[in-house]
Amino acid sequence: MKTLYRDADEPGMDFTASLELARVIARQRLGEEAMLLSWYDRERDYESPAGVSECHENCPTKGYWDYAANRGARLAINFAHGKYVFCFL
Repeated sequence: MKTLYRDADEPGMDFTASLELARVIARQRLGEEAMLLSWYDRERDYESPAGVSECHENCPTKGYWDYAANRGARLAINFAHGKYVFCFL
């Protein structure tokens, strides 16, 4: 999975703004059919799909990443060194 790194330390770059920017970038790179498979919000320690990290308790690979990779994700967009990560197919 190709990963793009973006800075999210600008004012107003919260989860929602980062998600919208990630969707725009994914559509530019993958086409209009780009689909969000998983995401992670480090500040709130939330992920989607919920609970995918439960079986990855002691693993170096996070559940949201493994979930996306095993479903063919082609692009990950990582904001502010893992503050928010979005994986797209």
